[in-house]
Amino acid sequence: MLDRRSFLTVCSRFGLTATLLPGVLWAMADEKSKVTREMIDNAAAVADVHIADEYKDMMLEDLNSYTEGFDAIYKLHIKNEVAPAVIFDPVLPGIKFETKRRPIRISTAPAVAGAAPKNLEDVAFYSARQLAELVRTKKVSATALTEMYIARLKRYDPTLKFVITLTEERALAQAKDADREIAAGKYRGPLHGLPWGAKDLLAVKGYRTTWGAGGFEDQKIDEDATVVKRLDAAGAVLIAKLTLGALAQGDKWFGGMTRNPWNTKQGSSGSSAGSASATAAGCVAFAIGSETLGSISSPSTRCGTTGLRPTFGFVPRTGAMALSWTMDKLGPICRAVEDTAIVLSAIHGPDGHDRTLHNAAFNWDANLDWRKLRVGYLKSDFELQPPPQQTAPPKEEKELSEDEKKKQAEEKVNRADAMARREYDHKFDEAALAKLRSMGVNLIPVEFPKYPYGAMRSILLAEAAAAFDELTRSGRDKLLTQQTKDDWPNTFRAARFIPAVEYIQANRARTIAMEMAAKVFEQIDVIVAPTFSTQLLITNLTGHPALILPNGFRGDDAPKARVRENGEVEGGGPGTPVSLTFLGQLYGEAKMLALAKAYQDATDFHRKHPQLEAETKK
Repeated sequence: MLDRRSFLTVCSRFGLTATLLPGVLWAMADEKSKVTREMIDNAAAVADVHIADEYKDMMLEDLNSYTEGFDAIYKLHIKNEVAPAVIFDPVLPGIKFETKRRPIRISTAPAVAGAAPKNLEDVAFYSARQLAELVRTKKVSATALTEMYIARLKRYDPTLKFVITLTEERALAQAKDADREIAAGKYRGPLHGLPWGAKDLLAVKGYRTTWGAGGFEDQKIDEDATVVKRLDAAGAVLIAKLTLGALAQGDKWFGGMTRNPWNTKQGSSGSSAGSASATAAGCVAFAIGSETLGSISSPSTRCGTTGLRPTFGFVPRTGAMALSWTMDKLGPICRAVEDTAIVLSAIHGPDGHDRTLHNAAFNWDANLDWRKLRVGYLKSDFELQPPPQQTAPPKEEKELSEDEKKKQAEEKVNRADAMARREYDHKFDEAALAKLRSMGVNLIPVEFPKYPYGAMRSILLAEAAAAFDELTRSGRDKLLTQQTKDDWPNTFRAARFIPAVEYIQANRARTIAMEMAAKVFEQIDVIVAPTFSTQLLITNLTGHPALILPNGFRGDDAPKARVRENGEVEGGGPGTPVSLTFLGQLYGEAKMLALAKAYQDATDFHRKHPQLEAETKK
């Protein structure tokens, strides 16, 4: 076997380290253990590099002189949990954040009149804050609440497919302990006795952790993730490990597709598919999801939940599957804004293992005066934008084949449909700005500078390919359920051709993006934005927090959701939710959530819930 490190050293003599060529050439040589002139020519063609003939023999002499293989690193079989030595930090010099922790100040106890309802399922859609008051005042026991939610999970899972593993035995033991402690006056706080669900990329001792992926169905990790430990300490009751799209992509997992409770013909979106679906369906009090690039934002929008993507480096990821070490975030998916604040209070802060964490404080104060906040809105993102044009310019009709004419006609219809949906949904964005202004919010127009943010997606792709490198090299990627060009197996293979130099260059560009975002937030405390706009990629790259909440429901007059060729129904359509996003400064969640709560209380969209019995009969 050739020594890959030496191989790259030789390539560097010819100025080739910034290209694809070394990786391509090594891949060609790896099978036969001998590099030839033909291989150099082929690799150079792929890498778009010209190598003069006189250099080839010089290269061959060196390249074929090495016998020890660089695959020594492969033989280490490095686990997914091991992070690179390079650590991403979103905090730039001069940025300050609060470090002194103060007691949480939650809202005034909601009026929970009388005794517990005769039918306990009447509280299934209560917020965590409301449920906490029922448990605290002993009107409902943790055990009864747990049994009710477990029964609902079992009842609706055949339709919604949001459960991978019920943790029933563990849950009932925790609930009984909670009841004993509360009876003895040892109340731990507003999460005590509340049943919750974990996205199944969080390790839980004694239970499988499948990552939603074929080939990992029986994987067990003998530890509890830090977030699980912290929720245990808060007295919360883990009742289920919920679905995620395979290896945190989409809503399709090895057991099927997780469904949207508002329209069971649709997927719930992903990758925190089960966390959003189960919360929206009133089958858990709250759930934990994760986001790398939209995995809390998207399912929260589709399912009408309230999702919090915290600042990068606020919640420890120890015990969670790694996809992108510099972009992964864990956060709560709930029914109300204050619920996310209560959960974040319990799970944030350094754990001594995840080295990306800062000792930042989250001091939730439900009485914070949001009227004093400086609030911006992304002006151009709120403007109605047409769907993107097809990449190739249309030909003259006389030059088209029959198939091309048909495809062009379909493209025209699809664009018209997409524009109709955008025009319909745009009304909700306009209504949101009008509502905020009516609340007395002085909205300041702001913009994130134009910059090639999309080019920096290569950071995520390269890290994801590294996280699952052994899966790709072993050929076990064929066990994953989804195998289209847009799914992980193909993405991982393609990402191996991203040069190390270009990965570093993208990260250097990322630093500039962070600096530009920091300037925007110097004058603004909170920014309001459409959920699926330029900010989604930007703020996931810069590490800023986001709160996604329901912002209304499409009426019967809404354009119907598009049906794909395979019969799957896309998002949208009558009766489904839309969302709005609030963005905060780094570690500025308390201010961001205060404004979002005020807006949510003024609109009440979060109190509407799906009619599951009707949906399950469709």
